[in-house]
Amino acid sequence: MNDLANPGSRRPWRAVALLAVALIASRAPSSQAAETVNVLYAGSLVNLMEHGIGPGFTAATGDTFRGYAGGSNLLANQIKGRLRQGDVFISANPRVNATLMGQANGSWVSWYVSFGKSALMIGYNSSSRFAADFRTKPWYEVLAEPGFRLGRTDPKLDPKGALTVKLMASAEQFYHQPGLAARVLGAPDNPSQVLPEETLVGRIQSGQIDAGFFYSTEINDARIPSVPLPAAIAPQAVYTVTILRGAPHAAGARRFVAFLLGSKGRRLLAGHGITLSRPTLSGKPDRAPPAIRAMATGNQ
Repeated sequence: MNDLANPGSRRPWRAVALLAVALIASRAPSSQAAETVNVLYAGSLVNLMEHGIGPGFTAATGDTFRGYAGGSNLLANQIKGRLRQGDVFISANPRVNATLMGQANGSWVSWYVSFGKSALMIGYNSSSRFAADFRTKPWYEVLAEPGFRLGRTDPKLDPKGALTVKLMASAEQFYHQPGLAARVLGAPDNPSQVLPEETLVGRIQSGQIDAGFFYSTEINDARIPSVPLPAAIAPQAVYTVTILRGAPHAAGARRFVAFLLGSKGRRLLAGHGITLSRPTLSGKPDRAPPAIRAMATGNQ
């Protein structure tokens, strides 16, 4: 059993993590003013962040959470171009962090912690005229039916969009269906399908699309009827968190990351459909704040 999902685990790293939470994620002391922490996060986490982690963080620390959602690659491009400033960056793909590392990329990120996963799934509108087909036909045949309205994200701006393209390529081989990806997706940047990540849930709930590609956390939060995909081909988002270089509210950012990785944060993550994983520190570990480093390296 995953130690993070097992409250009874007595591994030494948990004691270190709890100490770090006590030091960092406690309410801001009276000598230090509470801060407003700006968190730039993957658009698939809107409900989790705005209704779970954000309020929980404020209640636990006295700091204020202010979030902005978007495709992970898009947010990284905005950070690098100085179009958007933040304290904390949460991505749905570890590789996005690499685009912000090193002097050539502005050295915005020097370390990051991976903390959870979410599988790619197909979610559909129960009132769609195609809904019944998902119960009687293979999912890939339904998506290719004439008049089907499919929603997905831009593979250039969002990891989920890139995973969708990867999934369809794998499905061609898995189901022995040459040309399946082209029949379902058209061009990779098909404008009739590609939509902003933060709008997909609303569009399927309102019936603007018949189905879309979502992560399990979105399916869980919005209670969207879904079609699980075979584990052999279903890719997963891997969520990471870091504090950006020059964060205007660095102390509050440290408290936010500690809360996210601590016991209260983990319970909220699991409750919103995130598959918990042991916090793993990547990049340059020595650049991470000591208490966060202790939380992430205790899994050895």
